[in-house]
Amino acid sequence: MNRDTIDGSRKQFTGKVNAQWGKLIGHQLEVIDCKRVEVSGKVQEDYGINRDATEQQIECFNKRNSD
Repeated sequence: MNRDTIDGSRKQFTGKVNAQWGKLIGHQLEVIDCKRVEVSGKVQEDYGINRDATEQQIECFNKRNSD
């Protein structure tokens, strides 16, 4: 996989996450770098929802965006 492909995939992922959880901004996503536990924690923090609700949202997100 070349660098352009990796960058394109990351940008697509970032766009999808921002569409789902708009409070998460670009630099936060770069720091998180696609780690589910960190995404979960950040969603909980920014949206004030519990862990179970966050995990359910992430699971739905994964199902909708799996390739």
